[in-house]
Amino acid sequence: MRDDERQSTGTRRLSLLKSLWYHSRAEARDDAEAGRSITMPLQSGLPPLQQVLRRLAVALLVLALTTLIVYLDHDGYNDNSDGSVDLLDAAYYATVTLSTTGYGDITPVSDAARLINILVITPMRVLFLIILVGTTLEVLTERTRQQVRVHRWRTRTRDHIVVVGYGTKGRHAVQTLVGQGIAKEQIVVVDAQRKATLAAGDDGLVAVTGDATRSETLLRAEAQNAARVIVAPQRDDTAALVTLTARQLNRRATIVAAAREDENVPLLKQSGADTVVTSSSSAGRLLGVSMVSPTVARTLEDLMTLGSGLDLLERPVTPEEAGRPPRDCADLVVAVVRGKELLNFGDPRLTELQPRDRLITVSRATANEHA
Repeated sequence: MRDDERQSTGTRRLSLLKSLWYHSRAEARDDAEAGRSITMPLQSGLPPLQQVLRRLAVALLVLALTTLIVYLDHDGYNDNSDGSVDLLDAAYYATVTLSTTGYGDITPVSDAARLINILVITPMRVLFLIILVGTTLEVLTERTRQQVRVHRWRTRTRDHIVVVGYGTKGRHAVQTLVGQGIAKEQIVVVDAQRKATLAAGDDGLVAVTGDATRSETLLRAEAQNAARVIVAPQRDDTAALVTLTARQLNRRATIVAAAREDENVPLLKQSGADTVVTSSSSAGRLLGVSMVSPTVARTLEDLMTLGSGLDLLERPVTPEEAGRPPRDCADLVVAVVRGKELLNFGDPRLTELQPRDRLITVSRATANEHA
């Protein structure tokens, strides 16, 4: 009986080890595939090409300095061909010495020359090799470093914001989010165009290149762990498919989608969008207001542009404001969010503010003041 138990225990352990091994292999394969499609933001420092050029310049400087040292003490060296060492011979000796080739045709014969080789040229040889080997290893390990960064990012990313589409709408949405105090590390951009994801990477964002209507693309963006998803592609049919895919992957996320036409709003809501913003109708209303009253139109644009003077913000009720009417607030209150209901200013239920209310205000304060 004990032998059977030991054999069963050994079999379970072997199965567990196999499953862990296959899981690690699959995770490494996913990281390798993600490393090719995920664009990480540039790290601080010089770009890779400038780093290589800078190291090459340092290597040439070490070579020139070694040549100068040998030439200044050329009397202490012997050339087997003609017995004397000129500037060209000094450069030749420095080159073969720093590269550790060492043909032996030019050798230090005086005590001073040999001492300089020990104390000066040998450390410079080591420095020269470190520069060359370091540059080579950096080039060879760049892909591995990218996979490590992607794996670390995927394990740490939770409750972030996924922005699908980095065109005009997506870029302005990201700018507004950053202006409201959301860190760039909490925003992930998804776009099918490599040019767009590279631009997002230059802006300090993590970006995923791929078709957002496919589950694997959104999974690479960790959409299943996101708190909010912004869907802003160029076409409404694409927006509907992306919204449907994102909702299937993440039931709890808040999804905000952009539509070009009003007739597509019900379709996007049926696909799982919590809020749908129609760009064409909004632009049309703004055009109409601009025709009747350009000043009102400029004011509306000012309200929608964060940090331009007047900000339309949502903030919690402060302890001093609780129990008081909205008109007593320091900011102009235009609406109140109570639970899941939006109460407009003038609603008879807004006789006094409750501690759990959130205010929609027009303020001159900075975006982060009430965050």
